[in-house]
Amino acid sequence: MPSEPSSRPTIAPLPPIDRARQVTEALASYIDRASLKAGDRLPAERELMAALVVGRSTIREAIRHFQALGVIESRKGSGTYLLKPITTATVHMPLSFDAAHLRDILLQTLEVRRGLECEANMVAARRRTAEDLVIIEEKLNEMERVHIAKGTSGPEDLAFHLAIYDATHNPLFKQLLEQMRDAFERFWEEPFDRQDFARRSFPFHRTLFNAIAAQDPETARIETLKILEVVEEDIKEMSK
Repeated sequence: MPSEPSSRPTIAPLPPIDRARQVTEALASYIDRASLKAGDRLPAERELMAALVVGRSTIREAIRHFQALGVIESRKGSGTYLLKPITTATVHMPLSFDAAHLRDILLQTLEVRRGLECEANMVAARRRTAEDLVIIEEKLNEMERVHIAKGTSGPEDLAFHLAIYDATHNPLFKQLLEQMRDAFERFWEEPFDRQDFARRSFPFHRTLFNAIAAQDPETARIETLKILEVVEEDIKEMSK
């Protein structure tokens, strides 16, 4: 005997196709296949609409998604440009900061950086190759040269640390820490208008290198903490 209609399971409607997600994936695939690099211009909105057969609102939603991740930038009257490489397998994790509370943000970020930097430098001490060590020392020598000549060496300091992150052979260390630095640089070109910010940490960069060269993770951790302690002290002192 057939069951009553009211007792039968209902048939749920099919979910609508997520067109914005499809466009996002298609755009990432195009960027990957076209080997576009940071600074390259993306096809115009009209071209994307015609190629993907979708409306302007869907294209703009996909663009906003990438803008929120900090990998695409729209320039008024010029077009949309790639800021960072994208592939279909890329995972992007955006960081956001409220620049109105600079001192608190710097201290909060330092808490996160302390854990990441210590671990990165310890991993680098364990995994670094002879080739890695040559590159790190080259960056350190240049940092020291510029620092002695000018009294400050911001870009060279960054290059030194990025070389250490590369020596971890784990790309997430470099991507996460570089992204945090990039976010700062948008509104923090010269900390508290002081060129001598964190200058007292300068000698610890050489001792950090020595620890990595000796493949001594614990000493690398200690020297990293010395550097970040100076940074924290200067943030508190200069932001009074």
